[in-house]
Amino acid sequence: MAKKKESSVLLENRKAHFLYFLSDLTEAGLVLTGTEIKSLRAHNASLSDSYVRIKDGEAFLCNMHIAPYKEGTIYNVDHLRDRKLLLHKNEIAKFERHLKGTSATIVPTKVYLKRGYAKVEIALAVGKASHDKRDAIKERDDKKRMDKAMKEGAKAKDD
Repeated sequence: MAKKKESSVLLENRKAHFLYFLSDLTEAGLVLTGTEIKSLRAHNASLSDSYVRIKDGEAFLCNMHIAPYKEGTIYNVDHLRDRKLLLHKNEIAKFERHLKGTSATIVPTKVYLKRGYAKVEIALAVGKASHDKRDAIKERDDKKRMDKAMKEGAKAKDD
């Protein structure tokens, strides 16, 4: 019998990699209801515009959209509600120290299942300036051109 895959990525926030410099990647558990996890497994969710807020020594994931489960009844909850993150006290304190007096924020980068439990990867984020974004676009375009040239070179070699 084949071994079951350890983890599977459900959502990814690619926009965060473009808009921010990311550091201190941390895995956190996500508190969800039954219908939310079913909807999440069906990939009916979005991480765009979501962020992490620390309040009273607890971390909450705000603005994450999980669509209501279509077979759910009265058990469906608000699709934009704040969801609690499961982190150790020292991890929360570390993030709080980084946020004090800086222009940093905490953003989720991906949501995945690990041994059946929903996990979210969060990162400390500092905004990029427009010239940094232009550099990222230039690198991406250069990589595309090199890949295309390599492909055409290999194709010409075969002929």
